[in-house]
Amino acid sequence: MQGTATYRPQKVCLCPFLPAHPLHISTHLYIIQHPAEENKVLRTVPLLAACLPQDKCKVKIGRRFSEERDPELSSVCRKSGTLILYPGAEAANLEEFILDSPVYPSTIIIIDGTWSQAKDIFYKNSLFRHPKQVQLKTSISSQYVIRMQPTNRCLSTLECAAVALSILEKNNYIQETLLRPLQALCSFQLQHGAQIRLSKEHLLKNGLYPKPMPKNKRKLRKMELLMNSVKI
Repeated sequence: MQGTATYRPQKVCLCPFLPAHPLHISTHLYIIQHPAEENKVLRTVPLLAACLPQDKCKVKIGRRFSEERDPELSSVCRKSGTLILYPGAEAANLEEFILDSPVYPSTIIIIDGTWSQAKDIFYKNSLFRHPKQVQLKTSISSQYVIRMQPTNRCLSTLECAAVALSILEKNNYIQETLLRPLQALCSFQLQHGAQIRLSKEHLLKNGLYPKPMPKNKRKLRKMELLMNSVKI
């Protein structure tokens, strides 16, 4: 598969599962990717980028962003039509927000990384406090079953983008199309020895977590929150 920074043998190539042409969307998508994600083999962002027009999907890699370092991103964050997908205390439900918003959103920002990495990027970059915070209220479970998620409700970056774009574009076909290569990736990996990875929340609740509980009080508190289904 070329054009996605991932090259796979022909028998497990994901090209047949990509759309024949990039999806036609009006929304601009910015992926803020933690540097640690860039070198991971089973990433979802390259699949996402392969499905969308290059001018509508931009990936920016880094931990720190400022007006001096990235004037383009700074300008985007200050526009009234920009949203950031971040499930903080101030986040509004995306579907409800667009019903009442005086300006229909034209851009959405998604942070790509583990929950702790995303949290670090969000709070250490003041730029990301300018856009309206939104979150997804969805009952779907992640299909990215070859990578452990913190909770049963966590979605991969591709899945978040698929749901958000389908809402903003009012087109469920977008979600179906974007999920197709992810489903194929997981299927191929499971056929070649990968194991289904249950969420950390599930393992903790069922006494299956393989590692000893942390001695650090902050980390132990996070484990307790997961066991009690509290959003962290």
